[in-house]
Amino acid sequence: MNWRKLGIFLLMLVFAATMVVGCGDSQDNDAQAPDQSQQEEFKVGFIYIGAPGDAGWTFAHDQGRKYLEEQIPGIKTITLENVPEGADAERSIEQLVQEGCQVVIANSFGYGDPMLEVAKRYPDVSFLHCSGLSTADNVSTFFGRIYQARYLSGMIAGAMTETNKIGYAAAYAIPEVIRGINAFTLGVQAVNPDATVQVVWSNTWVDPTLEKQAAESLIAAGCDVLAQHADTPAVQQAAQDAGILSVGYNSDMRKFAPDANLTSPVWNWGPYYVRAISGIMDGTWESEAYWGGMVDGIVDLAPIADKVPTEVKDQVAAKKQEIIQGEWDVFMGPVKAQDGTVKVPEGQVMTDDEMLSMDWFVYGVEGTIE
Repeated sequence: MNWRKLGIFLLMLVFAATMVVGCGDSQDNDAQAPDQSQQEEFKVGFIYIGAPGDAGWTFAHDQGRKYLEEQIPGIKTITLENVPEGADAERSIEQLVQEGCQVVIANSFGYGDPMLEVAKRYPDVSFLHCSGLSTADNVSTFFGRIYQARYLSGMIAGAMTETNKIGYAAAYAIPEVIRGINAFTLGVQAVNPDATVQVVWSNTWVDPTLEKQAAESLIAAGCDVLAQHADTPAVQQAAQDAGILSVGYNSDMRKFAPDANLTSPVWNWGPYYVRAISGIMDGTWESEAYWGGMVDGIVDLAPIADKVPTEVKDQVAAKKQEIIQGEWDVFMGPVKAQDGTVKVPEGQVMTDDEMLSMDWFVYGVEGTIE
């Protein structure tokens, strides 16, 4: 009897041990399941200088974000809007990393130093900085040759002005903005050597009040066509109210000034986002300083208004094809500086480094670099 009881007791111990091992396996599987689910969801964070509703710079980036979600299943995007440049940007970038973002994208020039600081702390996270100048092992910069579309829009403005005074409401006096003003002016002068481009600085990226004030000062100076490097449609609306013409920026701004708007240089960020994020996800991505042009589709010209003569449209279309085919580009010599001296001799072409550090105006620009 004692042996029988001992046998039963031993069988019970074996059974209990089996149950403990089985339960242990089950607990391990339950703990892994959420992790696997989280790994399937690839998070990409976006830091925006403005809000998508501005119809400008941030709007164009947000359209690219939506395109990214459509093209790559399993992508989850997180956006932080109206983030000031500086210390606030560093906190916001850190926040996105803490929320599990494997990639962080920042869409303004002034986010560069904060992004580099955060990137040092998280070498396994990839960072993409729009319009930036500095890269690192896990930080890429990206931009587009919007100056190409600026030139084409300048051709249209130069053909449509009657006063030969064209106004340009500009944001900050940094190479990106100066390069755009110069390209636009070269386009103006290519079709109308008598026309000049007057520059007024608003010293803001996104402020419709200041942008409108800049536009109104240009109108008061006799400009009958306005262009802009500003994020909101305020300049377009000021032109509409004054009964003059305008060239938008960032997205097709026709709907905000249907009687005034001639066209707009526009951004198409989606294909770049898909290319970069796909490379990060499959492990083929390497840090780069990307600067794509019209040939890549990252920049383009919005549809041209019907009021623009057919011969002007044909001129613009022909020049666009020269750019796309690599036969010609905007800063091919001869290019004169504001004072009339030759800056780029005939037969020479400005290098990317020279264009990216541009700090001088071309002939035909009226105004100073502040």
